[in-house]
Amino acid sequence: MKNYYLDFVSQKLNIPIKNLNSAISLLEDGNSVPFISRYRKEKTGNLDELALFEIEASLKRYYELEERKDTILRTIEDQGLLTDELRQSIENEVEPTKLEDLYLPFRPKRRTKAIIAREKGLEPLAQMILAQKNDDPEFLAKAYINKDVLTTEEALSGARDIIAETISENAAVRDNLRQHFIRKAFISSQVVKGKEEEAATYRDYFDFSEQIKKCKPHRLMAMMRGDKDGLLRVRVTVETEEMEDIVAKRFVKSRNKAAEQVTIALKDSCKRLLAPSMETETLNYYKELADDEAIKVFASNLRQLLMMPPAGEKRIMGIDPGFRTGCKVVCLDEHGNLLHHETIYPHPPKSEEIAAARKMHTLIEAYNVELIAIGNGTASRETERFISSLRFRRDIKVYVVDESGASIYSASKIARDEFPDYDVTVRGAVSIGRRLSDPLAELIKIDPKSIGVGQYQHDVNQTKLKTELDQVVVSSVNKVGVNLNTASIQLLSYVSGLGPALAQNIVQYRKENGAFKERTELNDVPRLGAKAFQQCAGFLRIPGGLNPLDNSAVHPENYDTVHLMAEKLDTTVSELIGNSALLKKVNIAELVDEECGEYTLNDIIEELKKPGRDPRGKITSFQFDDRISSIDQLSEGMILTGIVTNITNFGVFVDIGIKQNGLVHISQISNTYIKSPADVVKLHQTVKVKVLLIDRDRERIQLTMKNVE
Repeated sequence: MKNYYLDFVSQKLNIPIKNLNSAISLLEDGNSVPFISRYRKEKTGNLDELALFEIEASLKRYYELEERKDTILRTIEDQGLLTDELRQSIENEVEPTKLEDLYLPFRPKRRTKAIIAREKGLEPLAQMILAQKNDDPEFLAKAYINKDVLTTEEALSGARDIIAETISENAAVRDNLRQHFIRKAFISSQVVKGKEEEAATYRDYFDFSEQIKKCKPHRLMAMMRGDKDGLLRVRVTVETEEMEDIVAKRFVKSRNKAAEQVTIALKDSCKRLLAPSMETETLNYYKELADDEAIKVFASNLRQLLMMPPAGEKRIMGIDPGFRTGCKVVCLDEHGNLLHHETIYPHPPKSEEIAAARKMHTLIEAYNVELIAIGNGTASRETERFISSLRFRRDIKVYVVDESGASIYSASKIARDEFPDYDVTVRGAVSIGRRLSDPLAELIKIDPKSIGVGQYQHDVNQTKLKTELDQVVVSSVNKVGVNLNTASIQLLSYVSGLGPALAQNIVQYRKENGAFKERTELNDVPRLGAKAFQQCAGFLRIPGGLNPLDNSAVHPENYDTVHLMAEKLDTTVSELIGNSALLKKVNIAELVDEECGEYTLNDIIEELKKPGRDPRGKITSFQFDDRISSIDQLSEGMILTGIVTNITNFGVFVDIGIKQNGLVHISQISNTYIKSPADVVKLHQTVKVKVLLIDRDRERIQLTMKNVE
């Protein structure tokens, strides 16, 4: 990365040049972000994953910018118009928009009015008028009358077309206007005439206007969706006089008749060329900000969902509830393997409660079921009440599980490969059960956009969204760590240094050779080389293996350091693990060397205190209010307990145990001002809410968390 861009990124991300250089070197050497953030802290100055992902993105943008510059320089050079000054300006530019401004006058374009005027030989006239040194442009124009230019007015008109385009392609003018639009522009929307009924969803924007910099991201997204659907007309405008004044300050240099011609041209340029261009650029600028905000919210929600506490290795019964088609019941072993599947009909229209109860008792005893997971879709509450009414021989906890995306998984290739002999209903129930056991391992099989925790996810930049969500998945998987002997191909593919091909090879090796006993066995996996081993080993766990450190986040490259710790304390590694008293006696200063510094040593000690600790915490059970099961049973003022199912930048959606989720607007979350709902609540948090308003026709429920005991 060249110094000019290195300085730019350093200032933008507020990262010292030294640390930035080290991070870039590590990334370019093929190291993953999780590996660098965990095992190369000394080299980067303890940069976290967020900073490293930002650096990685900046590196990608840098290479794209350099490639674009090469193309632009070649194009202008081929035209014979590349000056040393222009080359320097292009080579030192760090912002893509300004780079395109520099290129605009030289960009091949369609046949414009200015091009036609130039073909008629009017370029010299335009330049003389633009210089504004002659007070008689009509006299100058007479010299350009010919068979293609019949009158002086036609000559002047053509010259003005050239001037208008020259003004519109001036980089400084465009930058000044761009900043003016960003600060001062108004966004407005109108309903398309005759589509009022079809556009009912957008009625808040039928006649809407506000300063665009004050427009909330979700409003902007809603208006742009309405415009895309052909139901709204969205405009971005500034005061015409202000726009013309900005241009005039740079181009009107005199008070003579030539200046009058320039003024006419600049008014045309503003209206015909600059205003439409600036409108598009401004809308794109704020759309990008809105995209970033929506993606940020989505990523935060996804991270919380993936990091939900797991039930662990338990025998689980998964139930996909339903009325007419019955409840699909599956029994899973400790590792999520399908043992049995059944359908029961405890609800109308069949109402076979006695038979369903008998079947439940039989299955629970036969398969030693410890926990029951019920999907939160149709008939969920009714199924929960039915299960709770049964009396089993031992205490069996019942959990309601978010089933968003389960149907997507059940019809996917992954599900077909896992369960080729079962239909989608069985696969869906298995997914529900596995989500209780290990949400992360199951949810990574589903496209994050299908999980239902986003906002306008289909309207935002899809490339950016995928990149951000992939980063969240990678970060979450590697933060938790993966059991090398039980992980699926999908889960392994997100481990640092691996991918689908190596993940497949690991699983195949496991099938052929049995469970891994040591991390070093990874070196025997086909095509898994030294670099891949270095990147992945610290994130893979082997419970009960030959080496106790293999079930920790301590990297194999630091095993010698742990042995040295034990030696200095006159103990063994096994006795050191989990012994906080002994670990407190470790003298870090004695162990520091060039390869293993204080950051790494402190991480090792923390890991040894609680090896293999799951950062996701412990699962808790929850029950909805028994008084309600439908919107018809709600009343204003009723206080209920619910679960936060989605967080947006305008509020949070809460499941209160009925089909429809309620909305707590951001203004109803706290008695004090909050910038974002995410500052106060977390996904799947249990909250107390009061019913404010019920719109039964539209099936909408407004809730509040303010002043609720």
